[in-house]
Order: sequence, then structure tokens, then C-alpha cells
Amino acid sequence: MLETLRNAFKIKDLRKRIGFTFLMLIVVRIGSQLPIPGVNPDVFANLFKSSGDAMNFFDAITGGSFEKMSVFALNITPYITASIIMQLLTIAFPKLEEIQRDGEQGRKLMTKITRYVTVGLALTESIAMAIGFGRSGQLEKFDALNVLMVVAALTAGSSVLMWIGERITEKGVGNGISIVLVINIISRIPSDLTSLFEQFIKGKTPAKGTLAAVIIAAVIIAVVVLVVFLQGAERKIPVQYSKKMQGRKMVGGTNTVIPMKVNTAGVIPVIFAQSLMQTPVIICTLLGKTGGTGFWGKVLRGLSQSNWFDPSNFVFTIGAVVYLLLIIGFAYFYTSITFNPLEVADNLKRQGGTIPGIRSGKPTSDYLQSVLDHIIFIGAIGLAIVAIIPLVFNGLFKASVSFGGTSIIIIVGVIIETLKQIESQMLVRNYKGFLND
Repeated sequence: MLETLRNAFKIKDLRKRIGFTFLMLIVVRIGSQLPIPGVNPDVFANLFKSSGDAMNFFDAITGGSFEKMSVFALNITPYITASIIMQLLTIAFPKLEEIQRDGEQGRKLMTKITRYVTVGLALTESIAMAIGFGRSGQLEKFDALNVLMVVAALTAGSSVLMWIGERITEKGVGNGISIVLVINIISRIPSDLTSLFEQFIKGKTPAKGTLAAVIIAAVIIAVVVLVVFLQGAERKIPVQYSKKMQGRKMVGGTNTVIPMKVNTAGVIPVIFAQSLMQTPVIICTLLGKTGGTGFWGKVLRGLSQSNWFDPSNFVFTIGAVVYLLLIIGFAYFYTSITFNPLEVADNLKRQGGTIPGIRSGKPTSDYLQSVLDHIIFIGAIGLAIVAIIPLVFNGLFKASVSFGGTSIIIIVGVIIETLKQIESQMLVRNYKGFLND
């Protein structure tokens, strides 16, 4: 691994790309510490402490920016939301689907539209947050000038992060937006590990402290290993191409495969499910309306992950069941809009490719759909297990940490993809890659 790292830095272009990425990430972390003018960060820090685990996921993906109410408080969540919206719109509007398929020009136009949607979402969220915070007395002054200043800072911060992500993709290594997201999550891990140490190890007897450390390490390692297998698992569908005449030569006749990832939808189903479950809790927390013993008060407590798997009040764990069902449902939904078996079957037919033992056309489409249904279920169950293990641990032992299964999936997935990109550039120059050690 060390030799591979040294070889990576021997390549001038790769060394410059890694350096550029590192500098951009430093800018991201500096911006995450700059408070918005007109806002008292201590108010929001106390709000986070009183909210329990309701905002842990949001705090993790923003790298603590939201808790500090910095200029990067919105982070890249508007861009992620905009990208998902654009993917959904390409299904609803054929014109957008045509643009997406129109080669490099279509890709650039879709990127441009996504940027505008991102800025629009950031502006809308900033206005809603500024007015909501002002009415709740969480701004230093609730007047037009202060609200405008907060809106401008939040919108500009989100736009700058989008620009940084695109520059990393262009001049750095890996997918810039994903890299920014990962560095934010990683930045919260040291404080979370410190909290775990103080809660379960510090002040305990050597035997109890060692046992707690082993259990914590085992849970983290088990989740990481499961995520690695989940990210790398795929079903390979064999494809044969028939020979055809081109001029005086016979060409074709090759064998290849269609790789179908078990975790086809990636982390998107977990993010969808978590956002849907936590949004009402976050809104009520910001408005100071989390109390109450009535029906809606119980619903909110059931939606909050901090109440799941609590031995003293296990009934609220019904929220975890709903969460798991949402993950499985979103896995099928998202995969259905990103992978079209009929389109793949048509492309194979036009190129003279066939799956052994399966006729071209609709039989091929039906076969691919059948395989897809099976691997989606396996992937969704795997995602659900990864997402729920840290929640079980947190609920049973009252461990309050911001990173969980979702964060680990994002970290492992992005690191693997980034290493593959670095490896591909090294292999071109006849160096051994990270993943070939």
C-alpha cells in the first residue's frame, strides 16, 4: 500500500490532482467554521443538544456546519436533492430524457439545469430557515436586513460548495460532490469516537473498558466489511455477439458480460427513507414543538431514531420497521428509474448480442427483469441490515453518535470509486494500483 502511494505521487499529473483536491477540502473545512453574521451559534448548539439524535444524520453530512450555523450550513444537500429531482424528471418528461442522451452537449445542458435547480432550492431553503429561525427568536435581530444577510450567506455557501465539487471532479480526483460529502462525514468521526470513549470506556474497570472497546470495534468492522461486500457484489450476465461480415473480414463473435450490481441503487434508498422519516422531526424540533403526550406527540417520538430499540419503551421501535420497509421500497423504485431492462434488451438486439439460452427481444427483457428483482431484494436487505445495526447499538446502549450505517456506506463507496479512478490512471502508466496489492 505504501509503495502504491509513493508510485501515485511519482506521477506529476496525479500528484497535482491529489494536491488540488486536498487544498479544496481545506477550503471546505475552513468555510464550515465561519459563522453567519447575525446568528448566534451557541443557540443552535444548545438546540442540537436538546434534540437528542433527531439531527444526527443532518449534522454528519454537513460536517457540523449546521450545528455551528456556518456559511456552509446547507452544505451540498440542495445539489443532491436537485440531482435526484432531475433524474426523476427525465422519466416524467421525454424531452429531458432526449437531452440526457444527446452526448456531451446533452450532459452539459443537464448539468447547467441542475445548477439552476440547486440555486433555486438553496434560496428557498434559506428563506424558509431564516424566517423560521427569526420567528423562533434564534436570530440576533429579526428584521429584513438580517434575514436578507442570512439568506444570502446560506445560498452563497451552498453555491460555492457546488462549484468546489465540480472543480474537484474536473481538476482533482474522484467525484467532487461525493468527496465533499465524505470529508464532512469523516470530520465528525473523531468527536463521535471521543464520545463513545467517554461514555463506555473512560472511568470503567480495565475488564469492562476492554470489553466495551472490543464490542465497539467489532460493530464498526462488521458494518464496514458488510458494506465492502455489498458495494462490490454483482451478478454477471453472459452475452455472446454473433459474427458478421465487414468488407472481406468476419468481425464480432466475442463474449462479454452485463455486470448488474447487487446494490444497484447505492445509498440513495437509505437517504430517501431517512430524510422522509426525519424531516417532520427536524421541523418540529426547530419550531420547538417536540413535546406532547397526545397522538401526534407519540408519532413524532416513533419517527425519531433516538427512541428506537429503547428497552424502556420498545413500542416506538415500530418506527424502525417503517424505516426498513421504506428502504426496501425506495430500492425497487430508484432502480426501476435508473435501469431499464427493455432498453438493454433492445440495445443487445441491435448490436447482435444474445444471452445464452434466451431469445432476443422481450424474452431477454423479461429475463433481465427477473434477475434484477432478485438482486434488488438482496441489495435492499443488505442496505437495511447495514442501516439498522448502528441504530440497534445506539438504542440499546444510548450511544449518541452522528455517523451510522448510512455514513459508512457513503464513505466506503466513495473511497472505493476514488481508488479505482486513481488506479486506472496508474495502470495506464504501468504502475500497480491500490486495489491490486
